[in-house]
Amino acid sequence: MRRVAVIGAGTMGNGIAHLFAQYGWAVAMIDTATPALEKATVTIRSNVERQIKKGALPAGAADEILGRVAPATTLEAARGAELVIEAASEKPSVKYGIFEALDAICPPTTILASNTSSISITDIAARTARADRVIGMHFMNPVPVMKLVEVIRGQDTSAATTGQVTGIATELGKTPVLVNDYPGFVANRVLLPMINEAIFCVMEGVAEPEAIDTVMKLGMAHPMGPLALADFIGLDVCLDILEVMHRGLGDPKYRPCPLLRRMVAAGHLGRKTGRGFFSYSS
Repeated sequence: MRRVAVIGAGTMGNGIAHLFAQYGWAVAMIDTATPALEKATVTIRSNVERQIKKGALPAGAADEILGRVAPATTLEAARGAELVIEAASEKPSVKYGIFEALDAICPPTTILASNTSSISITDIAARTARADRVIGMHFMNPVPVMKLVEVIRGQDTSAATTGQVTGIATELGKTPVLVNDYPGFVANRVLLPMINEAIFCVMEGVAEPEAIDTVMKLGMAHPMGPLALADFIGLDVCLDILEVMHRGLGDPKYRPCPLLRRMVAAGHLGRKTGRGFFSYSS
């Protein structure tokens, strides 16, 4: 059985663990917080049962898939994996520390991937002695459903590593798209300025959040409005990504809206806190 380690049991981490386990991989799901691992296990079961109800998976798949997921609280659990995917918070210092530790723990043949949505793969790889085997695998949320995986090549990522990772993504039923290493890559470099501009529209009183989202859904055929999407992503994550692009590209068009900063400071982060541009208390 092929082995993967996933670092982080949050929304993206448990989704990535679910996906690999569904396709027959043995998964070490690693998080320092035991409650996060417990919550992730419940989430995976719930999502698999939803797939079963829709006819996408056979009855009994939940126990089989969860049987391949081994929760762990230390990075040592990644030692035997051929691929490690980091899905921790979108903070450079956090990711750098994880990759430094993984580089010491994992054999030289192990590929180290990051699910980062904006941080430089080259900068991450520089914290290791295997820059040729460090790569970005940016999955979309919800991971088991969304087809896209941005495969990001750092400055020294080898063609062999890129080929292995694109092959794995394809085997998992995803469509890998090769992207070069620039702040925000493609998905968020295009998406986050749109979200940011929608937030400026709220701040400047152009329209109410519901009206802005309705314009984008009915006028531009978006399945979800930019403000509802920001709430879904997490306003703190949106702010982190914009900060990375603003700092990395030096262009004022990526400057985070002051209203976004204020909402994050107040703890109104979207769905995960029950309040963002919309209320989710029910």
